[in-house]
Amino acid sequence: MADDTNTMKTGTTTLAIKCKDGVVLAADKRATAGHLIANKWVDKVFPIGDNMALTTAGTVSDVQLLVKLVKAELRLKNLRTGARISVKEAANLLAGMVYSNIRKPSMIPGISHFLFAGKDWTGFHIYDIYPDGSLSEAEDYLASGSGSVFAYGVLETLYKENMSMDETKELALKSVNAALQRDSASGNGVDIVTITEAGLKKVLTMKVDTGIKV
Repeated sequence: MADDTNTMKTGTTTLAIKCKDGVVLAADKRATAGHLIANKWVDKVFPIGDNMALTTAGTVSDVQLLVKLVKAELRLKNLRTGARISVKEAANLLAGMVYSNIRKPSMIPGISHFLFAGKDWTGFHIYDIYPDGSLSEAEDYLASGSGSVFAYGVLETLYKENMSMDETKELALKSVNAALQRDSASGNGVDIVTITEAGLKKVLTMKVDTGIKV
């Protein structure tokens, strides 16, 4: 059997927060393989079309494949039908893929956890797609990954209804930073992406320097 410590994983902190102007997604930049920091500059927030995006946590190979598959399937559906795709429909599609993936016999466990967010004609939405393929919508915020317990502590304390976009971006940064301070599998930087009426935009990429200059 494969040694799990040699499997590259995004031992991670990711989050999604709704506010009155849209949705904020954030994630750290570190990928680990057991106790080794395998990559210090990984993207964990991915656009899925013009008005949807997701965050990733789990086994990197499975995460990368599922992101490619859901993007391709959504493009094909749009080409075939010409119909607009709701955020819930897109999240359900990915949840079905995760459900199938985790149940395939494999030498390496296909564990993946996604936070899915977007805007459609019904408004802004955030969904939790858990590693077993279950799907649930949240009205305020979500976090995933090994550092989520630290992020949730900040979110539970500081989140307020009808926060502005600027307030929500600041909260997202504080929440990820709390995990960077205590979770060894999260670190090296932060990405923040917003989804608003104007569309999807990466608004921050920040590097956290942990090296010693000599």
